[in-house]
Amino acid sequence: MIRKLVAAVLMTAFPLWTLGQDKAADAVTDPVSQYRAQATEKWEAEIVKLEERDRSHSDPKDAILFIGSSSIRRWTDLDADMSPRKTINRGYGGAKFSDLAVYIDRIVSPHQFKALVIFVGNDIVGNKDDKSPAEVARLFNYIVSQVRKTHATQPIFLIAITPTPSRFKVWSEIRSANAELAKACEADKALYFIPTEKSYLDEAGKPIEKYFVEDKLHQNREGYQVWSSIVKEHLDRVLGTGK
Repeated sequence: MIRKLVAAVLMTAFPLWTLGQDKAADAVTDPVSQYRAQATEKWEAEIVKLEERDRSHSDPKDAILFIGSSSIRRWTDLDADMSPRKTINRGYGGAKFSDLAVYIDRIVSPHQFKALVIFVGNDIVGNKDDKSPAEVARLFNYIVSQVRKTHATQPIFLIAITPTPSRFKVWSEIRSANAELAKACEADKALYFIPTEKSYLDEAGKPIEKYFVEDKLHQNREGYQVWSSIVKEHLDRVLGTGK
């Protein structure tokens, strides 16, 4: 009787156990499997548009490739702000690190560039789907590993997540994510973390609102001028002035 009961329990548990094994195997073969379906549903059309642009435009020689979320996409004066360097802008929508991880090969591999600049600011916003700082860093490391498959030596710059008025309620978590990202960059001599916090907080430690448009999330022209000066300083330090 006892043997039959044990056997029945094992047979009931076996499908759940094998399901767990399947999920673990998927995570090994595809480290971003849990994000792939949602990212595809939301961003596939946008990525196709970027690919169409890649086919219709030639990249400038020795350009700096900028990728990431809407703050990159909305940087309409990027080329002028980075002058005399040439730039390629492949920012899109409100992308998260998880979205970028899913699409990183399709965004980066078509391009030849002197350096890569990344900014993503949407994984911690104050809702139930927020990622932990550790998960943000894991996704960034995965992104770097995928970039290295086609661009083994180019410097990669990561711009810190900006303190913004609209998301300041979760600034402590964002700040922790920045710390994890900075640590990830310190582990690789070809990775460079670009801190921005001091330039966007006032003496009271609050975001400087004059740098942002009405949504208190995206930067206005004055904010982009601050951003560009910080980014250029770091590019100059690593690549040489204006090269």
